[in-house]
Formats: sequence, C-alpha cells, structure tokens
Amino acid sequence: MISKKTIYAFKALIHLAGVSSDQPVLIADLAKGGNIPKKFLEFILLSLRKGGLLNSRIGKGGGYSLAIPANKITVAAVVRILEGDIAPVKCLSTTNYARCEECQDETSCGIRLVMADVDVALTNVMEGLTLADMIERSETEINKIKNIVDFSI
Repeated sequence: MISKKTIYAFKALIHLAGVSSDQPVLIADLAKGGNIPKKFLEFILLSLRKGGLLNSRIGKGGGYSLAIPANKITVAAVVRILEGDIAPVKCLSTTNYARCEECQDETSCGIRLVMADVDVALTNVMEGLTLADMIERSETEINKIKNIVDFSI
C-alpha cells in the first residue's frame, strides 16, 4: 500500500497540474486545498523537487510548479521518490536489496520467482500510468456522476 505521504503528493501534484507552470502555488494554498498538514507537505514537496518533478521559486511570486508536464510524470516516479523501491520482496529490490533470511537458494525460490512476475506487472502498470491519466479518469467519473456525456471523438 502507498502511504499517506504519497497520497498527499498526488493530491498536490493534481492541484499543480491544473495551474499554469508560470504561476507557482504557495505551500499554504496547496495544503489548504488538499486538506494536508502544511509541515508534512513541505517535506513532500521538497522530496518531489529533489526528484525532478517540481520547480520552486523563492520570494514574491514564489511557490511550486510542475517541472515537467503531467503526461510525463509517471505514477511509478512519484511512488519511487516517496516510498522507495516498488519491489514486493526485498530480494528483488534494486535499491534496497536484502537476502530473505528464510531463503535457502534465491535462484530456485518459488516465492521470489512468482514475486518477480508480480514485480514486472506492477512496474509496467505504474510506469504506463501518468498524473494526466489520473486526472482524466477522475474527471470522467465526475462527469458520469453528473450524467454529462462527452461526445468528442
């Protein structure tokens, strides 16, 4: 499961995606708009900036903005920045590898072999979905609830 930190990050990123990149948003506004504790959000945004997903500007007219378009920010990138490796077991991790204490032989371990398939599937899905996809799906569901039909082709 992803943590509250990552959920808050997605909420902030969605907000920033709806604003022009030349108009940075203040942390206070992001916190208020997403009902996120301000101090916690500061840590999250700093991590996303260090990860290359956000730009920040100090001073008057300062704040945060997306460093890259929403359709280029993958779900996997956000999760990796805030949660670390996506691997379901430590012995598959590329950044936090640790041998399982119970394992006799990694090359023939059934758990590792099956979880390797899970890892590939999960990584492929998360790499294939973007912040823009998240926003689009949400808007589609909101329109369904409101009974608004989109006739665009």
